Amino acid sequence: MSSDMSPDLLQPKALRNAFGNFGTGVALIGVLDAQDKAVGLTINSFASVSLEPALLSWCLAKDSQLFDAITRADRFSVNILAATQTELSNRMAMPGDHRFDDTEWTASAKGGVFVNDALAKFDCRPHQTIEAGDHVVFLGAIEEAWACSHSRAPLVYFRGGYRQLLGDD
Repeated sequence: MSSDMSPDLLQPKALRNAFGNFGTGVALIGVLDAQDKAVGLTINSFASVSLEPALLSWCLAKDSQLFDAITRADRFSVNILAATQTELSNRMAMPGDHRFDDTEWTASAKGGVFVNDALAKFDCRPHQTIEAGDHVVFLGAIEEAWACSHSRAPLVYFRGGYRQLLGDD
């Protein structure tokens, strides 16, 4: 073992710090709630799963403020955020009001919640959920996907904060 590493005994803070060393993109989940209002939640647990069939995954804490709205929704969207969307990411990560302003989103062709100016957008119907500890893993069947056609930097999260990518886009 190298000198800059010491073993931790799976203490929550140590585990969180270890996970934090994996830089991730930042995404927003969007759904329509029971009152047909667009609501969103910041995540960094997004992953592609399969091209055929088209599937993706993400995780939701069981104690999430939006747990009921998301688990009851008949569709959800995953919106990959740009570096310019830090404020939106922060707002949707904190407890409180998770409603989108009308100017922040548009409906996908199938009625999903697409965040304006996102780098990529996926409109999904739930495919499968898997209980996993204090989270639920969502597998989504992708019914529509859109990718930004011009170069913009992604919003990246690493070691407890947003980071900038170096080099050319």
